[in-house]
Amino acid sequence: MRDSNAHDSVANAETTLQQQIRLAIGTHPQTRLFRNQVGSLPDPRTGRLVTFGLARGSADLIGWRTITVTPDMVGTQLAVFTSIEVKTPTGRIRPEQQAWLATVQGAGGIAGVARSVTDAQHMLSNLPTYPVNSDSPLGPMDDHPPTDRRTPEPS
Repeated sequence: MRDSNAHDSVANAETTLQQQIRLAIGTHPQTRLFRNQVGSLPDPRTGRLVTFGLARGSADLIGWRTITVTPDMVGTQLAVFTSIEVKTPTGRIRPEQQAWLATVQGAGGIAGVARSVTDAQHMLSNLPTYPVNSDSPLGPMDDHPPTDRRTPEPS
């Protein structure tokens, strides 16, 4: 028989540690972490099992760290956090969903609303490109995303 008190003690210690990590990492402006509670519970109305969280086995904390790609990193593969909000053609995006998408985009991730498979495919196939030649108004190897509409400095 399993010792329930020992399991609860470990679970509480892990929860406390997760919160400590989130609070400490939360002071770093380039990093965002979110609690990813994964599990399943019966729906109290129907009894149907409802699962939640990203996926079975996914990490407790998910998020991103924004980095600036330097010349010595060229050719290195980096994962880009992606967040797709799925809506029907008439579905409305809530302000908190729009804020989430804007936050992900602002950090350099891919985020948007998909009302069809084509929308999602378009979002993922039209990744931002960054200027690499000196003729670019943003200059070579600029570390700002292409949405940055700065005016070039006078020569």
